[in-house]
Amino acid sequence: MRVIVNIDVPELAPAIDFYRAALGLTLSRTIEEDVAELTGGSSVIYLLRNPAGSHPVSALPFERHYARHWTPVHLDFVVADLAAAARQALNAGARQESECVDWRGSKCITFSDPFGHGFCLIEFAGETYSAG
Repeated sequence: MRVIVNIDVPELAPAIDFYRAALGLTLSRTIEEDVAELTGGSSVIYLLRNPAGSHPVSALPFERHYARHWTPVHLDFVVADLAAAARQALNAGARQESECVDWRGSKCITFSDPFGHGFCLIEFAGETYSAG
């Protein structure tokens, strides 16, 4: 199974700029002026232009907004050097939301992008979380 990631954004250009600068992703192509395909990680990331106030699904009364919000699903980006990656994300416009947390052989800092989405940068001592 392959996993792709879709992120709603209000405008493509600033979102492309942020994810390129913050994470070093590459714009592969733009599809019909509403979708940007970013590569450079283990999954392809698609930025989907959906204006604020639009409805994510017709069956619910909710509208999209791009102020900081919480969702039970977020992205973790595994990096080789957490301090350097954190500086890069902050310089690109990310907001740091936590101090560095050490847990089971990992170091993690929580951020949000300029569009309200939370994400983490994680550095592992090994391949993944340690057993104990």
